[in-house]
Amino acid sequence: MSPLLMSIFIGDKEGNTIVNPTVFNSVVLVLVLCVFFVICGNAVKKADPSKPSKGIVLFLEILVTFIDGLVEQTMGAKHLNFSPFIGTLATYLVCANLLGLVGLSAPTSDYNVTLALAVITIVVMVGSGIKTKGIGGYLYDTYLGDFPFLLPLNITGELAKPISLSFRLFGNILSGGIIMSLIYQALGWFSPLIAPALHGYFDIFSGVIQTLIFIMLTMIWSQGAME
Repeated sequence: MSPLLMSIFIGDKEGNTIVNPTVFNSVVLVLVLCVFFVICGNAVKKADPSKPSKGIVLFLEILVTFIDGLVEQTMGAKHLNFSPFIGTLATYLVCANLLGLVGLSAPTSDYNVTLALAVITIVVMVGSGIKTKGIGGYLYDTYLGDFPFLLPLNITGELAKPISLSFRLFGNILSGGIIMSLIYQALGWFSPLIAPALHGYFDIFSGVIQTLIFIMLTMIWSQGAME
């Protein structure tokens, strides 16, 4: 079995196949988010536009307005078609990074998950560049440009993007989980007094910051590939 599959499916001593908890949590999270947004869609359809929004509809309006504003400020108004992708990515990352608050392993603490997200980002970036400039124009601007002698550095830089993007998210979330585990073991019965404040940093603050960094790099790189 390949190393990638071994990290997803782990066999015990009796030969039974066990699904990696982080991958299982990721699948469950995606299913929960799908159900949630189906409910949101139904709520929006039933909402009366002549009346002030409230409840889940108001939450969605705030979320969509925030994502549209972020995309417009970062990429420009002409790239607002990226908002659905950025919004979906941000929603998944925030929820995945915060799973540690409910005692579950964060999917983003598994490199398989962060690498998959980074590959999706690079595919969107390259696809957007090719769609805008054509294959020849994209390859020329990305790897040759005004200084063809920098071709080796440009190739290295493009190959490093998914690696740096995935390792940054993976390393920060994994290290936070490890630190919190050590704190719980060290403090024992006293952990409920101190751990909540540390969860505020390692789970909430760090999780939100890493989400923001991931989507900002996605938007900046995609814009750079198109312009």
